[in-house]
Amino acid sequence: MKVLVTGGAGYIGSTVCSALKDAGHVPVILDSLITGQRAFVKDRIFYHGDIADEVLLRRIFAEHPDIGAVIHFAALIVVPESVAVPLRYYQENVSKSIILFQTLLDHDVERVIFSSSASIYDTTSATCVSEESSLLPASPYARTKLMMEMILEDVCRASNLRGIALRYFNPIGADPQFRSGPYRHDPSHVLGRMLETARGRSGPFQVTGVDYPTRDGTGLRDYIHVWDLALAHVQAVEQFDRVFERAQARGMKGHYLALNVGSGNGVTVRELIGAFEHASGLKLPHQDAARRPGDSPGAYAVIERARELLGWEPRSSTETAIRSALEWDERYHQAVKS
Repeated sequence: MKVLVTGGAGYIGSTVCSALKDAGHVPVILDSLITGQRAFVKDRIFYHGDIADEVLLRRIFAEHPDIGAVIHFAALIVVPESVAVPLRYYQENVSKSIILFQTLLDHDVERVIFSSSASIYDTTSATCVSEESSLLPASPYARTKLMMEMILEDVCRASNLRGIALRYFNPIGADPQFRSGPYRHDPSHVLGRMLETARGRSGPFQVTGVDYPTRDGTGLRDYIHVWDLALAHVQAVEQFDRVFERAQARGMKGHYLALNVGSGNGVTVRELIGAFEHASGLKLPHQDAARRPGDSPGAYAVIERARELLGWEPRSSTETAIRSALEWDERYHQAVKS
């Protein structure tokens, strides 16, 4: 199948494009390259532009009328930045997505897979969350994801469009073939910051928040290997119609579904430090610090719905993901130096 992938030059988007290609599909990538990497779209069908550029979108559909599904990744994702400049996040993540969805309707697209986030859940008291858990996004970034889910659900209810929102937990690691991986020079995600410290590129790793209601006081997260996450997207593309058939057989009506995509296990920051040190053989200098704006205690995923409807489940351990991130980091920085 030919699949339009917005944000396909980013960390997750490019990994999903590799998984799609490996499975025999053809990704058609649209990315502004504001944060994405041109190297990640080499030798792939690529359009450089914005998801709100209606002229460009019409051109893509004219040149690829056989696009059978759309995966929508394109978004800004840094939580503290969203707190500092919320209007930018609402403009980029919400307003522009509305224009994209209207264009999809104009071209009779019927399958959309949306990149959502576990940050929309209320994690103030829960340590595990299912798709039925209460929602309470704690940052402008998280609110944009919830808003887009609500908009997509409404559009699906009013049209022939069907949507699957995959609620990601915390992707870590790299493509096993090292075609892409984390690339930010100032990473905001926890493993990226650990790598910066371990490689001597920054000071001690900051354990941001040590007074959470978790087993050791640090934030608890569900870390999923990015390749497992990518394979969930492949399943969503290949099983799209069957997913809704299975959902209806279970009494779930409508043209919109939300699915958790995580490892199903909770790991605290201190436990992640231990896993990192074991996987790398390195000591990780670290120190306690205050919570960051928008942070929450965190939670891990109940993933039974993804198992039942997608026929998917994670295969890789946290340490496996860390090892792939370490090797990618070494290869990436050697390439940058050369």
